[in-house]
Order: sequence, then C-alpha cells, then structure tokens
Amino acid sequence: ALADFAAARACAAEIGYPVIIKASAGGGGKGMRVAHDESELAEGYRLARAEAGSSFGDDSAFLEKFVLRPRHIEIQILGDQHGKVVSLGERECSLQRRHQKVVEEAPSTVVSPELRRRMGAAAVAAARAVGYTNAGTCEFLLDAAGNFYFLEMNTRLQVEHPVTEMVTGLDIVIAQLAIAQGEPLGPEFDEVEPRGHAIEVRLYAEDPFRKFAPSPGKIQWLRLPQGPGVRNDSGVFGGSEISIHYDPMIAKLIVWGRDREESLRRLARAIDELRIVGIRTNVPLFQALLADADFRAARFDIHWLDRKLESGELAP
Repeated sequence: ALADFAAARACAAEIGYPVIIKASAGGGGKGMRVAHDESELAEGYRLARAEAGSSFGDDSAFLEKFVLRPRHIEIQILGDQHGKVVSLGERECSLQRRHQKVVEEAPSTVVSPELRRRMGAAAVAAARAVGYTNAGTCEFLLDAAGNFYFLEMNTRLQVEHPVTEMVTGLDIVIAQLAIAQGEPLGPEFDEVEPRGHAIEVRLYAEDPFRKFAPSPGKIQWLRLPQGPGVRNDSGVFGGSEISIHYDPMIAKLIVWGRDREESLRRLARAIDELRIVGIRTNVPLFQALLADADFRAARFDIHWLDRKLESGELAP
C-alpha cells in the first residue's frame, strides 16, 4: 500500500503513465481511478482513497500500470485435495460497464489454442503456489500484442461459470462438492478443450437508457425462453418483489451454439421470447448490442461498452 501521495508520485514516475490507482480492499470496480499525468494522479489518489474508506472501511491504495484498451480474459480452475489443479479454459469478459461485467462468452475469439495453454498454465501455477483447492478463477488483462497480465484471483464460483459448463459439459458445482468431500478430480477434467460457443447475459432490474436507474417493484408476469441450447439460471418468478436493498440482478440467460454465430442467433431468439412485466430491465441493451456490428464481430475491449453508451451509439 502507498503511504501517501509522495509515494504514489514516486511509484508512477517509476512505472510510467498512464497508471491506475486501486483500493487494496477493493471489489466491484470501486476505489479505482486512472491517471494520465501527475495532476490527474493527485485528484485520483484522493478520490480513490475516499471511496475505498467509505465502501470498505479501509482507505489503503496501490498503483499499477494502466493497460490501454485490453481484453478481460479469465481462466476457470479446479484444485482437489490431492495436489491436482486443472484449467477448464478461458472466458471472455470484456463487455463491462464501469468495471462490472455485462456479457460473458466462452471461448474468447482472440485466444488461440497456444495462448489458452499458456494462460491456463499461469493460472494453474498461481493456484498451486498457494495450495489452492476447490473452484477458482484467475483474471487477466490481455493486450493487443497478446501479452497477458495477472489481475486477481477470485476464490469462489463466479456469476459467469455457466458458459464454461456449457462448452465443457462439466458441472462445476458438483465438482466443488466432490472436492469438498475429499474426492480426486477424475480424468474428465484433464486437457479440457471448449466445444462450441456459449454466451451469458446478466438480466438486471434497471433501465439502461435512463442511466441504469434501478427498477424495484413486483414482477407481475414472467416468461423465460426455452428451446435447444437455452439455459436460465433464475432466482425470481411471477409475483417476486424486487427490493431496493439487494443486488438488481434477477437472472442469467445463457445460450450455446456450435459456433459464435449460431450462439448469437439463439441469444436473439431467446431475448425475443423473454417477457418480464411489472419492472424495467436491461433487455433493450442486449437488443441494441445484437444490432451492433462491432459486437457481432467481437471487436471490443473493456472500455468499449462505456464508450458506446457515452456516445449514444447504442440506441434502444
């Protein structure tokens, strides 16, 4: 952690601008500020520490090099109690709004089999270094030249784990329970390669074209999509009350196809079938994304969605 602004200034001078200030106890994109020069560093350092203190009760912060327009790629790993750690491949998580994931895919269109092997080996090595057991995710930034940088490890199952399950045919929750009971990982977890393409969208009770304002209230009627390659992970039903006191995510819609194009077609059909009456949701955002040429061609980075929303290019 940085002792004071003088330490932050010295660190930034050493690693070079742009830099990103991060809360040591951070999460969910809070306590983060980007600085392109010393004046931005002073303001960003003050704001990051203030936000960190109010959000986490700990205002300590550190500095990292800021990678311009990277992809966010994560590797799902499993480790048993007998020393075996495996990688289940990558997820593409670059579609983000204010550092919060909105759409996730597996596999990534920019990760080659050789890069998948190297990133998987790095994630496995990180987990082995701490004697990790159970499911976990190593998150990386990937630049345009194919260099990847470790971000963090999430020592839990993540919201987007269904896309990995869809392309591997493995049930990660069952694997967690087996590991917790002391069972070894079987041969089905060795050298896993993705089959087909899966996409997940997070359904939120918020209005994407009114600055993502929350939309609490009662779900009067709910119809979830069905059919081949469609999966719904939902915790709500018709009559459910959406509270202002809890996370606005109400469901996850996951689709699988033989390739990304088929997966996109199935996603479009599933979203057309989806009906949620009584509250506003972010479904119009996904309809706008499906009509966007860059999204359909997978030309994006972790700041792409924020830029599109700010410019007004994603119209309802």
